[in-house]
Amino acid sequence: MSPRSLSARSVPARSKITRAAPAALRAIARAARPAETRATRLLFLIVGFGVAAWAPLVPLVKARASLDDGTLGLLLLCLGIGSLATMPVAGALAGRFGTRPVLAVAVFVTGTALMVLSRAAGLPVLAAALTGLGIGLGLLDCLMNLQAVTVERRAERPMMSGFHGLYSLGCILGAAGFSALLSLGLTPAAATLGVVAAIAAAFLVALPGILPAVAGGPGGPAFALPRGPVLGIGLLCFVVFLTEGSALDWSGVFLIQERGLDPARAGLGYAAFSLTMTAGRLTGDALVRRIGRRRIVVLGALLAAAGLGLATAVPLWPATLLGYALVGAGCANIVPVLFTAAGRQETVPAALAIPAVTTLGYAGVLAGPAAIGLLAHATSLTLAFLAVAALLLAVAAGAGRLRL
Repeated sequence: MSPRSLSARSVPARSKITRAAPAALRAIARAARPAETRATRLLFLIVGFGVAAWAPLVPLVKARASLDDGTLGLLLLCLGIGSLATMPVAGALAGRFGTRPVLAVAVFVTGTALMVLSRAAGLPVLAAALTGLGIGLGLLDCLMNLQAVTVERRAERPMMSGFHGLYSLGCILGAAGFSALLSLGLTPAAATLGVVAAIAAAFLVALPGILPAVAGGPGGPAFALPRGPVLGIGLLCFVVFLTEGSALDWSGVFLIQERGLDPARAGLGYAAFSLTMTAGRLTGDALVRRIGRRRIVVLGALLAAAGLGLATAVPLWPATLLGYALVGAGCANIVPVLFTAAGRQETVPAALAIPAVTTLGYAGVLAGPAAIGLLAHATSLTLAFLAVAALLLAVAAGAGRLRL
């Protein structure tokens, strides 16, 4: 047989190999996705654990350091300062150094800060540790959403609500676990160590599935001011995060002050909010597929506004609890949809858009409760909540102008 005939016969074989290569690569990519999905879920759980570990430490820190309410309020600003200073540059840091090293540093800083907060009594040390906790959680929050955007895009199906549901579940499980450890007789430092160990273990399990590069890729400026659709999405996030912050910080006060509920049961309002939000997020991906992203934002904002209206208009505490449950259900899937939209828009790279939207959202968490307090002092808490409901109506109107 001549070399020419051998060459001729080898062409079809090479063609088959060439055609088969993309299919093989796609199969490898599909096989890798479960690890990436698992890692993303664990990152959201980790942030939930971190937040849950800090919440029960607040009254302990206050008592140990003999802080008055004003000093505690100023101290708590350090958490927001650390987060807001780090979030805008999280994508650039991951693009330069790699996602995994930056996340490893964030987990280490978060765990170290929590351990210091569980023991320290001096105000300068507490301020430094709380700033560190804000830095760690800020980096984790931005990069977990960047990973989630990429994983969702590769899967070509809605997944963001489920990821955010894992954060809410992490908050619940972390708080319950911390309380269980304390009930077993462990000291706050030992209980905190248990939570930090769980965070470290979860991160090690997640590490193989963490994407080495963030969505949008490296390069470009370290920080870009939000503009165009990113600014619009960020402002919607600001309002929704403000609403969530108002439920966290003011629902108990409202139930005691306006509905005469016993202080021991004042936490029921936020519990109702958290329960429906977690359930809504864990089932939200199917809902997004069914009715679409835009309707999720519009209907969710209208439902949350109606919930606040019910909570303030009907002078019965069961109606107030039902109202907060509606607020949680309405807000549940808005932020996940908005993060997906921030990753899909083409005006700003995702590595800059996601941190920008996250920063604007957390500005709502920090500034919102304070603004509600000032408005309530000038008018009433009922009118302050109605102002939040009006902002939610603006979210419903604004969603129609954005490409979601």
